[in-house]
Amino acid sequence: MNKILVLRLGHRIERDKRVSTHVGLVARAFNADGIIYSGEFDNNLINSIKKVIEKWGGPFLVSYTPDWKREIKNLRDKGFVIIHLTMYGINLPDVIDSIKSEFFDKKKNLVVVVGSEKVPRDLYEIADYNVAIGNQPHSEIAALAVFLDWLFEGKELLKTFNNAKIRIIPSARGKKVVVKNSKSSNT
Repeated sequence: MNKILVLRLGHRIERDKRVSTHVGLVARAFNADGIIYSGEFDNNLINSIKKVIEKWGGPFLVSYTPDWKREIKNLRDKGFVIIHLTMYGINLPDVIDSIKSEFFDKKKNLVVVVGSEKVPRDLYEIADYNVAIGNQPHSEIAALAVFLDWLFEGKELLKTFNNAKIRIIPSARGKKVVVKNSKSSNT
């Protein structure tokens, strides 16, 4: 099965810990197979995502690279298509069918790149697709969620995870949570 990895550029420990964590959570929840962080190494960030995987299920890869360019080159050499989410580039509705063809028809792997600080110009040249998720300033978290939702057409929202210790049962009223080895609890 083909894969989707998210590459988070330029993580800064003090400034980006919540945002980078949320990029990882969205990547996992919206059907990516893993996230690779670059920028400052942050073991707390990696452990935070791993704790979510332990409780809520997986699999989901979490790793760090000190060199995003080398990582992209290695992934491209392995057949990944490089997709850079930005507010510049080709608007999502105009390019999503080509990306779906790469992923679903040609069975190519995708690496979806999201920035934090100013994205280096090199990335625009390296990327196979520079995809504009709107042409206004916005969050990389929102851009990733919108892109993955358009790619999977909402089907990712029904995904279940293996080895989950906690699972939410959809309910119109109240909270229904199943905790492994116990009955559902309503809150």
